Amino acid sequence: PYVIVCNHQASLDVMGMMEVIPERCVPIAKKEVLYMGIVGFACWLSGFIFINRHKREDAINVISQTARTMRRENVR
Repeated sequence: PYVIVCNHQASLDVMGMMEVIPERCVPIAKKEVLYMGIVGFACWLSGFIFINRHKREDAINVISQTARTMRRENVR
């Protein structure tokens, strides 16, 4: 397993990132992306994991659960 960090500057950057991210990858995004119209909908359909950065404990729980699933299913 490994982590790829992408710092995008615009909502369309997500589309470009989807082209370079390897298969069997678990994308994580801030929850606000979910509400960005068609981009948020596309991310949701693509299986993004959304993190609520305003609720620290919830964010930690989601990341911990995602990490356990990644190890169990051998995904990146």
